[in-house]
Amino acid sequence: MTTTRRTGELTMLRPQDGPTRERRSLGGLWKFRLDAEGAGRAEGWWRSPLAAAVDMPVPASYNDIFPDAAVRDHVGDAWYQTSVRVPARWAGERVVLRCDAATHRATAWVNDTKVAAHEGGYTPFEADVTEHLRPGADNRVTIVVNNELTWESIPPGRIEERPDGRRVQRYFHDFFNYAGLHRPVWLYTTPTAHISDITVTTAFEDTTGVVGYQVDSTGEADSVRIALFDASGAEVAAATGAAGTLRVPDVHPWAPGDGYLYALEATLLNTAGDVIDSYRQPVGVRTVEVRGNQFLINGTPFYFKGFGKHEDAAIRGKGHDDVLMVHDFALLDWIGANSFRTSHYPYAEEVLDYADRHGVVVIDETAAVGLNLNIGGGIFNSGERVSTFSPDTISEDTQRTHLQAIRELVARDKNHPSVVLWSIANEPDHVQPEARDYFTPLAAEARRLDPTRPVAYVNALLARPDQCQVTDLFDVVLLNRYYGWYVGPGDLETAETALEAELRQWAEQHDKPIVITEYGADTYPGLRSTVPTPWTEEYQADLLDVYHRVFDRIDAVVGEQIWHFADFATAPGVFRVDGNKKGIFTRERRPKTAAFNLRSRWRKAD
Repeated sequence: MTTTRRTGELTMLRPQDGPTRERRSLGGLWKFRLDAEGAGRAEGWWRSPLAAAVDMPVPASYNDIFPDAAVRDHVGDAWYQTSVRVPARWAGERVVLRCDAATHRATAWVNDTKVAAHEGGYTPFEADVTEHLRPGADNRVTIVVNNELTWESIPPGRIEERPDGRRVQRYFHDFFNYAGLHRPVWLYTTPTAHISDITVTTAFEDTTGVVGYQVDSTGEADSVRIALFDASGAEVAAATGAAGTLRVPDVHPWAPGDGYLYALEATLLNTAGDVIDSYRQPVGVRTVEVRGNQFLINGTPFYFKGFGKHEDAAIRGKGHDDVLMVHDFALLDWIGANSFRTSHYPYAEEVLDYADRHGVVVIDETAAVGLNLNIGGGIFNSGERVSTFSPDTISEDTQRTHLQAIRELVARDKNHPSVVLWSIANEPDHVQPEARDYFTPLAAEARRLDPTRPVAYVNALLARPDQCQVTDLFDVVLLNRYYGWYVGPGDLETAETALEAELRQWAEQHDKPIVITEYGADTYPGLRSTVPTPWTEEYQADLLDVYHRVFDRIDAVVGEQIWHFADFATAPGVFRVDGNKKGIFTRERRPKTAAFNLRSRWRKAD
C-alpha cells in the first residue's frame, strides 16, 4: 500500500504521544524583539541569536506583558526565538514543527532554513523539519509574527500612515487586536511512513452506532488496522482497510451534557504485521440535523443556552491558559449553559477537546468579522450606506483568504462531536447584491468539505428579513440583535415589541431554526439604580428578561446565546470604557446581577 490522500484536502492531526510518536512542547520563555521597520527580514535575524531581545512567555499575547504603549500598540513584525535540544533518539524519525496559532501571519525558520509561512491567526501550521534539525544538539527556532490587517486579510483592516511616520492599525471588529504566539508550539515525531489524516463520521441504526472512517497516510505500508475502544478501554469493533464502517451495538451516544467518547485507533502495518505508525482519534457518536425550524441532536430537538465568548484575559490577552479554560467551563456549568459560539475566530483545540469530553455544544466560527463597512462594534453607520464589496475593499482577494480560512477550520475541527454548526462569518454586509456573489462559493465550500453539519452566518440588524441577499444559502438563521441598547437605548417596552415583530417575520418568511447569537447591554459592575437605567446591573437583567419573554413566545427560536460571557478588551473609544462591558461576568470572572437570574432560568429544567 502506498500513499493515500484525498486530492486538495488539508491534513493536520494534532501532535500526540504514542507507541510510534513523541512530542515536545516549546512553551516557556522565548527571546522576543519588536521590528516595526521590518529590518529583521532584510538583515536575516533568524541566522543568529536574536540581538537586543527580551524574554517573552509562549503562549501569550505580547501586547500587555510590559507597561509600554509602544508594545501594546505595535504594528508590524514581532520576532520570537528559542533554542531546543533535540533528543539523539529522534535521528531517523520524521520531525515536524507545529505552531498552533500565530496572529495574524507568520514565517518560521529552523536554524538557517525557512520552513513555513502561514496566513491566518487562529489555525495551526506545520512543516517537516527533519532535514534541518541536528538530533543530539541545540537547534534554533525562529518565528516572526506579523499583526497587520489589510483588505485581503481575515479579519480585514487598514493601516493609516501618520504625518510623523507612525503606522496605526485600524480594524472593524470590536475586540482588541492582540497578537503573538497565542497557543502551544511543538516539535513532534512520526515514522517516515505515517498516518497523515483521519476523518470520522457517525450515525445510528436504531441503537447501533455507525462509525465511518477514512485514514490517509504517506509513505509505504502494507495494510491499515482499525480498532474502536469504549471509555473503559474495551475493544468494541474492528476492521481492516483505509476506509470503511464500524458498527457498535448498544452504542453510548455523545449528547449535550454527556460527553461520552470512544477512541478510534488506526495502525499502519508492514508485510510482516509489524506496526509502522498508530494514532488514536477520539470519537463521539452523534448526529446533527436541521428539520424545518428545529435543530436536532441525535434526533432530539436542542435549545442552545449560552454565550458568545472571547479568548481574552488580563495580561495574557488571547494566550491559551488551561487554568482559565477550566474555570470558564466551570462557570458555564454553574450558570446552566449548554453551549457557546467561538466568536469571532476558531478557539484553541484544547477548548474543543474539553467541550467534547464534557458534552458542551459549540458553534464554530471563522475569523471573518468586520466584513461590513456600515457597522462597527455593534454601532451602525448613521449616514448614507457605503459599499462593502469593491475591488478596493472586500474583494475577490479577501474571498480567497476567506475560503482558505474555512478549509483550515473544517480540516482542524471536523472530528469534534461538540462542533454542531459552522459559522462562516459574523455580521457581514448581507444587504448589498454583491454579498450573494461573495458568499455563494463560501457556503458551497463549507458544505463540500463537511456535508454532515449545517452551515450559517451571523446576521446583523441591517434590513428586513426579505431584504437579506444570502439567507437561502444557509441552514440556520443566526441573529445578533440589540433592541433596547444600540437601537432605542433605555426603552424596553419598544424593544420588546420591535424584537417580537422582527422575529415573527423571520419565522414566517424562512422555515429555518433561529438562534439569537448576540443580545445584551453594557453593564458597569457595581453600578446600581432603583430605576433600571442603561449601564446599571438592573438594566442588564431587565433587558435580558424582555428578550427571554419574546423567545419563549416564538417556536422558531431554538437558542439564546448572550453577548457576552465576560467583559473583554477592545480598542479604546468613547463607547468603550476599559473595554466591552456586556459580560455576565466581569473580566476577572465575578458575576453581575444578571448571572443569578440566568442561572435560575437555565437551570429551571434541570
